[in-house]
Amino acid sequence: PSTQDASIALYQHMSENIVGTEEHVKTIRKMNTVRDNLSNTEYDTTITSGSFGEGLDMRGSDIDLMRVLQFIEVCENINVPINPAKAYFTMNIDDSQPGFIRLRLIHCNNKLEVLKDCEEIGGEFYFSCIRIKRRYLNPFAFIIHGPCISDKNGIYDIAYCLHCKSWITQAQQWLSRSNNAWPDYDVKQSIIEHGVLFVPKGGQESPKEELQWRTSFSIGEKLLVYTFSHTQLLCYVLMKILLKDVIDTDLNCKELLCSYFMKTILFWISEELPTTIWVPAKLISNFMRCVKRLIYCVENSICPHYFITENNLFENQIKGHTQKALLNTLKTLNSCGWQCILFSDLISYFNKSKFRVLKEVNYLNVDSLKLMLSPLMYLTNLSFRIDQSSWTKGVRPILSSKSSLIKSIYSFYMSNMCSDIDHLLIFDGIHDNKSTYKQYKTCTSSLLLGTHNDAVCGWLRLATYFYRNDMYETAIYILQYSLLKCSQEKLYFGTNLSNINYELFHLDLFNRMTIIEKWKLIVMNRLQFNENSLSIPKEIQFEVNVMPITIPPVVYTHFLRFLCHYHLYNINQCQQCLKDLQLTIEEGCFIADASDNAISHNILGITFQLVGDMESAKQAFMKSVELFSDPDFNSVFRRLL
Repeated sequence: PSTQDASIALYQHMSENIVGTEEHVKTIRKMNTVRDNLSNTEYDTTITSGSFGEGLDMRGSDIDLMRVLQFIEVCENINVPINPAKAYFTMNIDDSQPGFIRLRLIHCNNKLEVLKDCEEIGGEFYFSCIRIKRRYLNPFAFIIHGPCISDKNGIYDIAYCLHCKSWITQAQQWLSRSNNAWPDYDVKQSIIEHGVLFVPKGGQESPKEELQWRTSFSIGEKLLVYTFSHTQLLCYVLMKILLKDVIDTDLNCKELLCSYFMKTILFWISEELPTTIWVPAKLISNFMRCVKRLIYCVENSICPHYFITENNLFENQIKGHTQKALLNTLKTLNSCGWQCILFSDLISYFNKSKFRVLKEVNYLNVDSLKLMLSPLMYLTNLSFRIDQSSWTKGVRPILSSKSSLIKSIYSFYMSNMCSDIDHLLIFDGIHDNKSTYKQYKTCTSSLLLGTHNDAVCGWLRLATYFYRNDMYETAIYILQYSLLKCSQEKLYFGTNLSNINYELFHLDLFNRMTIIEKWKLIVMNRLQFNENSLSIPKEIQFEVNVMPITIPPVVYTHFLRFLCHYHLYNINQCQQCLKDLQLTIEEGCFIADASDNAISHNILGITFQLVGDMESAKQAFMKSVELFSDPDFNSVFRRLL
């Protein structure tokens, strides 16, 4: 077949099986934007970055979050209006390689304690990139990883960074360099208005590395990727796949290159060539153009930063023996033509002889499934933070936005916020009738709104609130209703699809629903209780003394039913609930992995303790240890002390 035919087939294959359709990518971006907006506080602004922030749900990706500190501002011109409540640093580029700066303190509010993170040199104070990272280490994220702090498993990378509102001098030439169609004037203006960020990472081999900060154009780069046509985006993904699945498998080449280099090459080529080349029929030719550009860059040890061209990304990195090994690998791959990408198992089953679109499941439903079962979406939603201002920020778009999808996404996350009532339980020490009634009305109203976040978790939180308030009969009634909703067609992150799922996805009614409507109808989330949560049953309060926990929904339902009957002295019902709990765990009902299984055995052990069966409790706890032997993330280790 012709290269054009193969390009179209590859475009379809990637849209169906790897990246998703253009609408799918846009939905991920919108969900990230809404969640980030609602997560922003007076203290810091959240930006979902990395591949997922660009709308790509890639295999092996982690979660990259940037937290822009709002109480610190960086300025190039020291003659700026000063907000007394903030600290101000100015940029010092002396003795720093392009793309890196030192930050000198020019104003500080003593209450901010910024001086603790500075180093004094000649009577001047410079912000230490090491100290700022140490400040934000915590029991969950306690590993320093480049500019980020990371969790033990390397799932989350969080970079605390600083903002400069103005466009910096080092990147001025970008403003006038490109007169081509991409990026257009409006995009460039938007990038300029967003300014630049500085992340705590010094230049390698620099004697002043601890006092250097790297200039980051993360927001601008995200806006540029957002302008990509779907073909451009797929070409970018092909380069990322070539890197991770092919080049990095050669031990001599592993980790010499990174995805950022691939993106930089895409930016340069996009700027140089007309936008008309980015069509599905030219996907392969554009991919090979990028491969050849990569070879040229490696051969000459030069990859200019897109915004600061003086910053050679390959400097002190691609040279000598490593350069030669990498170049040999790239030239070998280039000799295979575009088929070099078939060395990746993601692409290897692409059948270029069959140029057809699969009809088994509607495109839209495939995209919906990818999103609802996405590990990255699940984990980023777990990291969702709120404060009092989140409510105002959520209501306004719901009332004013013209986009029904944006309204539904805001409603979805607002429902998520409503299910977390810890911040409403401020009257715990007040026992007069008026305050108690006010808290009751506020909490029940909020929790009812929280039932629209998924199929069952909101109802379980409502039942928990009634249980905490000794309204056991009401809680039991809600729990019985919740069990009816825990049916086979539900989707639960980490489990496989069933035949019932496929039958459901073929229904016309399902096809007409939005992604958010589907989410509310068929997705079952784990119950998450935050550290020191006030809304958790007191019997398992110990579990959240140090870390948050997540509990499978059916396991939690039977456990809470047991607790209600336990306090009502219903012995027979207690025994039945215990049997139901044991059967649920034995059959793995909506229990997806070792972590789920371990916390389920913790819950079972606590239940045995309550009925006085200490031997069975110990066996359940020991089984939990066997299933998940990480003492940092399994609270049973603290119970066994």
